[in-house]
Amino acid sequence: MSKKRFTPKLKIRKGDTVMVISGNHKGISGEVLEVFPAKNHAIVSDVNLKKKHRKPTHEEPGEITDIPASIHISNLMLMEGGQASRVGRRVEDGKLVRYSKKSGNTIR
Repeated sequence: MSKKRFTPKLKIRKGDTVMVISGNHKGISGEVLEVFPAKNHAIVSDVNLKKKHRKPTHEEPGEITDIPASIHISNLMLMEGGQASRVGRRVEDGKLVRYSKKSGNTIR
């Protein structure tokens, strides 16, 4: 796999509330726990859960737990004001900020 020249500027950040817009988990919303810009993936809480088998040790018994797996950024849409909205960028006070295209409000 060849390396990209640069990592793209993503419109979703850690801590944002997003909704899944396509795939098996369509319509589910959750908080972004981690973003991987090089892979264009994000981990969203309570979405795309996978089973993790843990072997028993001397201290703890074995168990099967659910862990969230990553999902592609193109399948996510930012939630702003309870609605899913596209994200744009504009300059305010000399800084580039994100804003909701639906309401026009600046996002943090």
